[in-house]
Amino acid sequence: MRREWEEAHTVTEELVEGPPSRRANATLTACPNGNHLWCIGGEYFSEDGKAYFYNDVFRYSPDKDEWRKFVSPTCPGPRSAHSVVASSAGGGKLFLFGGEFSSLYQNSFHHYRDFWVFDIPTHSWERIDTKVRPSARSGHRMAMWKHFVVLFGGFYDPGFKTQYLNDTWLFDAQEYKWRQIEFKESERKPSPRSGFSFLPTADGIVLHGGYCKEYSKGKRPVGIMLDDTWFLRYTRSLTRSGKITLDPSLATSVTFKWEKRKTPQSPHTPSARAGCTMTLWSAKSTGIMFGGVTDEERGEEGLESVFWNDMYAYQLTGNGRWISMNLKKTKKKGGGGKKKVLPVPRIHEQKADDIEIDMELDEPTEETDPAPLMQLKVGPGAPPPHEPEEDPDDPNLTKPMPRYNAMLAVLRNTLYVYGGIFELGSREYTLDDFYYIQLDKLERFMCLKPSGIVIPTEAEETSDEDGDEDDSEGSDDEESEEGAEEMEEIPTREDERETKRKGKKGKRREEEEAQEQEITSVKPEDPVDKVRASFSLINDICSGAPQQSDLRAQATAFMGVSAKESTRSAEDIISTPAPGETVAVFYARSREYWAQKAHNASDNRGKQLRRDGFGLAGERYAEYKPILEEVEKILAEAGLDEDEMKVHGARDTAGVGAGQSRNRR
Repeated sequence: MRREWEEAHTVTEELVEGPPSRRANATLTACPNGNHLWCIGGEYFSEDGKAYFYNDVFRYSPDKDEWRKFVSPTCPGPRSAHSVVASSAGGGKLFLFGGEFSSLYQNSFHHYRDFWVFDIPTHSWERIDTKVRPSARSGHRMAMWKHFVVLFGGFYDPGFKTQYLNDTWLFDAQEYKWRQIEFKESERKPSPRSGFSFLPTADGIVLHGGYCKEYSKGKRPVGIMLDDTWFLRYTRSLTRSGKITLDPSLATSVTFKWEKRKTPQSPHTPSARAGCTMTLWSAKSTGIMFGGVTDEERGEEGLESVFWNDMYAYQLTGNGRWISMNLKKTKKKGGGGKKKVLPVPRIHEQKADDIEIDMELDEPTEETDPAPLMQLKVGPGAPPPHEPEEDPDDPNLTKPMPRYNAMLAVLRNTLYVYGGIFELGSREYTLDDFYYIQLDKLERFMCLKPSGIVIPTEAEETSDEDGDEDDSEGSDDEESEEGAEEMEEIPTREDERETKRKGKKGKRREEEEAQEQEITSVKPEDPVDKVRASFSLINDICSGAPQQSDLRAQATAFMGVSAKESTRSAEDIISTPAPGETVAVFYARSREYWAQKAHNASDNRGKQLRRDGFGLAGERYAEYKPILEEVEKILAEAGLDEDEMKVHGARDTAGVGAGQSRNRR
């Protein structure tokens, strides 16, 4: 039994060529007891509209410039937009909560509410199950304060409206218990939000910014960028004699109160933006911000987005203060008079790895050390491209390109920037470049891995300018699909590197992925035929005896097509069981359908006809049972209770695609 348990819990370690593959909304966390960075999970949306979610664990060692991958049989499911916080207790631990998952074609979407701890010395995962715990969510943030994990906010998407949260939770890492921090209705507190900064100090936690959506009746939801700052201050509870209560649990002897900080009127204060979560520079008690995106509504003209690659520091102590972190230029001898402001250069396309982008110059805020901010405007108000002069000694040339949702981490005095997202027109580009900069010197960014993504200078014209998504799947898209296939045939440098480093193990993985593609990638011309063909394929699989290794792929395919009610026939909806349904519930929902089927097959009436109908429904349910059980396992990994699974199944059969209102910021 010991040997079997050890085999089931063996963690494999593999030296890989890093950084990890293109992904966004992963977590990059500094090791609390060593000189390492930990990267967990993430998502990647390919150009052909497929969604890939990861649950792998990578460790980066800066002293060796080395990436290692750790695979554990017991680990969280694939996810993104989760939150991870580090603790130095017990040799070092990483706590992970929540996140989101989507099926391959983004037709089925759900949030996690499970809670995990990763033991750094053993590289093993353990799930922490408690009766009281926060609700399912993603886009939330956590901070480690003493031996407590503090969680705030996030959002939950039930399928018809994104619900943003502003609740506060406390997890005792010693007693392994969650409790919600209650505030009086009269007390001030931050509004609901996601994607904000949440940084600990000795006296409490600083919250800044975030993103939410504003819903108005009869209007489409509008994204709101938040730039307010709050401080969650803790105070020890005192007895009547003025002494601190001797409660064994510190959580019950401390009270929390939200205090809103004033936004300083300074040229160093960053503009309102989303997708720019700060990371903690603990040596200086400072938060470091990089990049972000500013969205401006242009009415019927659409949305204008400004992408940033500037860097700011926020001093957490006192009342808080913003500092512009401009790169230091090398001072040249001689000269005099009025200083000339050097324009920001255009990055020329010389290699396949280069990125060609037009940059616009912002006026510097100071006379000394001018550091023009690089921003990229996308939209109707974008300025025409120009050809500025180049200065090879300008340290701003070393800056990463503008982006939002970049993964940041500070290890000692070094800031690491990995990946992020950039948009051009309707296209979204997930980046994979990796940079670092010495914060105590601010001389220049050093590129550890350049990006292999080639971004055009102008947005590609699309045929669906009227915004009609239904027409995008019709025959007008056949040419664009053919063009996409032609583009995919051209290998990039990243593809060449991927091919070189794949061995026999990689080939086996490619074969498995090819089998999954056969199950999930059915491409008839008609969308209705596409979904029906998928169901036909699943029926063929169910009629046989599927292997356990294929069930996850079949379940993912089922989740994808079962949620796409707009292109499914009424017969498919009625005659297909949903996750969480028993055979009795399934028959009750589709009784008339099976009665008609039984009547067409025989002349029975009354009770016998109902028995025949129930028998047909039971046969159909038995065909789908292996797939349904695997789907329920996926939902259970998301932390859904039995009642929530029933709601999830009812939602799928009701025709609501939860992934349609996915939060992009």
